[in-house]
Amino acid sequence: MTKFKDLIQRSAVVKGRSIFSLFDETDRVAQFSARSGDMFFDFSKTNLDQDTMDALLALIDSADVPSRRDAMFSGVKINETEDRAVLHTALRNLDGGPVMVDGADVMPGILETLDRMRGFADKVRADDITDVVNIGIGGSDLGPAMAVRALSPYHDGPRTHFVSNVDGAHISDTLRGLDATTTLVIVASKTFTTIETMTNARTARAWMKQNGGDPSRQFAALSTAEDKTADFGIDPRQVFGFEDWVGGRYSVWGPIGLSLMIAVGPRGFYAFLRGAQSMDRHFCAASPRENMPMLLALVGIWHNQICGYATRAVLPYDQRLGLLPDYLQQLEMESNGKSTQIDGSSVPYNTGPVVWGAAGTNGQHAFYQLIHQGTRVIPCEFLIAANGHEPDLTHHHKLLVANCLAQSEALMRGRSLSEASELMAARGLTGSELERQARHRLFPGNRPSTTLAYPLLDPFTLGQIIALYEHRIFVEGIILGINSYDQWGVELGKELATSLQPVIEGTQPPTGKDGSTAALVDFIALHAD
Repeated sequence: MTKFKDLIQRSAVVKGRSIFSLFDETDRVAQFSARSGDMFFDFSKTNLDQDTMDALLALIDSADVPSRRDAMFSGVKINETEDRAVLHTALRNLDGGPVMVDGADVMPGILETLDRMRGFADKVRADDITDVVNIGIGGSDLGPAMAVRALSPYHDGPRTHFVSNVDGAHISDTLRGLDATTTLVIVASKTFTTIETMTNARTARAWMKQNGGDPSRQFAALSTAEDKTADFGIDPRQVFGFEDWVGGRYSVWGPIGLSLMIAVGPRGFYAFLRGAQSMDRHFCAASPRENMPMLLALVGIWHNQICGYATRAVLPYDQRLGLLPDYLQQLEMESNGKSTQIDGSSVPYNTGPVVWGAAGTNGQHAFYQLIHQGTRVIPCEFLIAANGHEPDLTHHHKLLVANCLAQSEALMRGRSLSEASELMAARGLTGSELERQARHRLFPGNRPSTTLAYPLLDPFTLGQIIALYEHRIFVEGIILGINSYDQWGVELGKELATSLQPVIEGTQPPTGKDGSTAALVDFIALHAD
């Protein structure tokens, strides 16, 4: 892409430029920030100038992002490799008009399912259920698990637990200590064939039967495979389906979010949806220069594809957002971790970055050393609320905010050798020892970061945050020319695991397997009980 080549040349020219020096422009923050409602996105601590920003914004038009966005919202089948619409946005279209797929309006079915979910959640919350165990994997686990933890101050329903790993330790540790007579199990699998989920579901069903529970009453399913859920013994009234135009990692807004609705109540869940809906409206209405998802995407393109920074750290300064980096890791890396463009050609540049991170301030005592003084530049994305949920611990929150803002400032400013030398001289060091110690305290600085700030992490705000990142990924995918909504890369390993299972069980030989795999099979068989 010619425009990418021009931007790469521009990045080489400004690479050594001080980000801090750009603040000599009195209106820099105004030019390099955006707002959506009460949410503030600051990307001024990046090495972007106005000319570069103009060149990046030109990508929006050259990739025809607005028309592709409108096509997605209107039900056009933009997931071309699977011939599907992409309509997770319809799940939160509470006040919008019809959304057509194959000539039919999907909104009546969405609203009817949402109403059924509300009735079921109210019943569970009023019943004698003390614990809910959600069994799923990938998008059927990461989304609701992250959201339930994030909204724990609003959690007034049964205790909520999540099982995803097929490792027996996960289901065993989760069920241990629970009362089988007062536990609801939710099995989340669109096809009701996901091997990890169904293995855990069968184990949970056996546990419930053995311990006095009633699976016919205490199991629910989030699936479209009603024949399979019936065969499993789940009451059809407790089965909630969703269509193939909702991808797993984008599905927390519908039935996959049932555990969240039970935890925080229908009112809280609807506020969550409305937060996402407000971001949808902003994304569709705001100009590119004021459009938060588009700007977040362009900053990501600048850092990854243009500057060549291979990773991205997501750093929420909120303990309850501790699972957000994991959630965004799947959302972005499964969506944009592709090497083939929609037309079948090879992508001529890097695609998705490695996304990682952890909650602050814990990360400061773990990996921030690498971020500040390592040899690689790692763009950082900070998130911070102006207020916490603990009114008697405001001093904690003020310290948290101070740490968040200090980290982004330190990454940008750094510490020069002369400044480090002054520190060592003040300690009485001289000569070569002063220089040696000063070099250990040198911070290169000039390391970019963005900050997303908001008043309080409530259901509405969480909905905004998730929708913001969803749309960011969409924009990046369109600019890169890839399909963000398939995931063929997860298929091969699953297929090979299915073929290997009888080999591991000893009913088939490892015929045709490579020497490494065959040797590992032999080792496992030798030491297995």
